[in-house]
Amino acid sequence: MSGRQVVVTGATGFVGSAVLRHLRELDPRIVPRAVSRTSRTSASRTSASCAPVPAAAGALRRVAADLADPASLHGVCEGADVLLSLASYVGPDAGRCEAVNSVGTAALMAEARRAGVRRIVHLSTCAVYGPGPHRGADATELEPAPVSPASSSRLAGESSVVASGGLVLRAGLVLGRGDRWVVPALADAFRRVPAQWDGGAGLASFVDVGDLARLLAAFALGDGGPAGAKGVLHAHHPEPVRNRDLMHALAAHGVLPERPAADWPWSRCLEALAATPGWVSERQFTLLARDHWYRADTAWRLAGIDPGPGPLDRLGRAAPWYRERGAVIPG
Repeated sequence: MSGRQVVVTGATGFVGSAVLRHLRELDPRIVPRAVSRTSRTSASRTSASCAPVPAAAGALRRVAADLADPASLHGVCEGADVLLSLASYVGPDAGRCEAVNSVGTAALMAEARRAGVRRIVHLSTCAVYGPGPHRGADATELEPAPVSPASSSRLAGESSVVASGGLVLRAGLVLGRGDRWVVPALADAFRRVPAQWDGGAGLASFVDVGDLARLLAAFALGDGGPAGAKGVLHAHHPEPVRNRDLMHALAAHGVLPERPAADWPWSRCLEALAATPGWVSERQFTLLARDHWYRADTAWRLAGIDPGPGPLDRLGRAAPWYRERGAVIPG
């Protein structure tokens, strides 16, 4: 394991930072090549702008490159055995979505092929499936139907990964220290819809960022099944999380207030959301509150690792981080 050269793009992002920490915990002799943009402005919501490279990473080799600038990618994979492709842009700028997630990912795959990288693992999103409800389908059982520039361009980027013989991991909603979208979105939605949402019965796929990092590392470095995995798999905890259970757990950790006993039907929830200003859209609210869950047992079986107790059991580690920040608008 220690002799392998691992390139990590999006290395300063939410997931990338967790992956770097996990790689160093696995074996301090691993020296990942951490690739990130040189400009880290908060206005550009790429994964490279979410969190600092962990200090515990020690002897990291830092490389400046930007998926939006394909020429800057030349040489980033030179001599590497593994590429962990974790960078993406998830903001509203359609042109940048195309430049980073589609064209940029294709350029990165071309560079990986040129450099002779033997294993490619790319992080994508279940948002490529578009509107639900989705209930327990495997990656081979759903036809993607993205509805935003971000998810459309990320789906386009997947094709170049698969064509390069890589593995695409579509993640559900990611929780943990560094999350600037999921829990802040729940907080904004709760402020505007202060009730239980249609019984709180909605099920969604979640994963703790540390567990996602373990899964990514297992496919990057593992032998046997992980080494041969290609195509598309889901990458989150196999057990979906019910909305009322998540909201209760967040309240128990002091991240959100307890919800009132009132149980509003879905139509009233949407009316309240529309009537109160905020940043979460109806589409995003629906993703959080209604059924959007996907089978993910195959990925953990192939990786040969246990998924752990689930994201609700991991919330305590991130609760102080969430409490400090509250319902901030992602940026």
